[in-house]
Amino acid sequence: MLAFMQLVFRYLFLAQSYVDMALTDFNYILLVLSTVCIAAGGYVINNIMDQDTDEIAKPQNRVVGVSISETVAYNWYIGLTIVGVGIGFYLSNVIYKPTFASLFILVATLLYVYATNLKQIPLLGNVIVAFLLSVSILIIALFDIFPATDMDNKIRMGEAFNILVDYAIFAFIINLIRELVKDLEDMDGDSATGINTLPIAIGINKTKILVGILTLTAIALLVYYIKVHLFELDYVLYYGLVFIVGPLIFLGVKLIQANEKKEYHVLSNLLKIVLFFGILSVAVIVLNVKYA
Repeated sequence: MLAFMQLVFRYLFLAQSYVDMALTDFNYILLVLSTVCIAAGGYVINNIMDQDTDEIAKPQNRVVGVSISETVAYNWYIGLTIVGVGIGFYLSNVIYKPTFASLFILVATLLYVYATNLKQIPLLGNVIVAFLLSVSILIIALFDIFPATDMDNKIRMGEAFNILVDYAIFAFIINLIRELVKDLEDMDGDSATGINTLPIAIGINKTKILVGILTLTAIALLVYYIKVHLFELDYVLYYGLVFIVGPLIFLGVKLIQANEKKEYHVLSNLLKIVLFFGILSVAVIVLNVKYA
């Protein structure tokens, strides 16, 4: 999903919008690889730290301690993180912005601290994971748009930059909702292993209310954004209502009724689908503008 998202923004948005880009195709693929490696490293360290929880919550999906040893998993984590951060250093120098390398170090550090400490702090861990997904969109703006911006193309590049920021905000909200739904899904395992997630700290009903508020906020923002910026684009309007707003309304309704682990799992997967169609909407916008 992460690689797909970054490729869509590059080749179905930026390339089709005729904006100047700082990275060659090869270097952009390296940027995608770097992001994926760091994210994969974070996933591995998270699985290492979650062994006890996963044994209770989802024993059928365990990998660390079953398919591979903890030592091998640590080696994978170290290798993936070094490759990801190393590529980040290289790309930062390619665009003559060496200080940008600190962003890759920050993300890798946050993923490690999240897995080892912060995920046990209610809501904070959820916010960090959601933020890191939005960073993977913002990094496109920082590495592919910002370095290629000058006085002649400033307005056009600023518009593209702002669109990526808007999508980063959308990804943050949707992923934050999904993280909270996953906490509802994993309550049994988290409770048994002493992880103090939001549903455990404040209760299921209050967590549902928070998720409901966030969902309504997402719907309101999307409807407002479509009305202000995209209302004259018929295909985008229909697409947004059917594939993004509609599923979010369905999520809100089903959340009220949900009580079992499998129901929360379905809602979590639904949010993945919303995120997928949300990302793809940028291509629909470009096509609708070009062929309207």
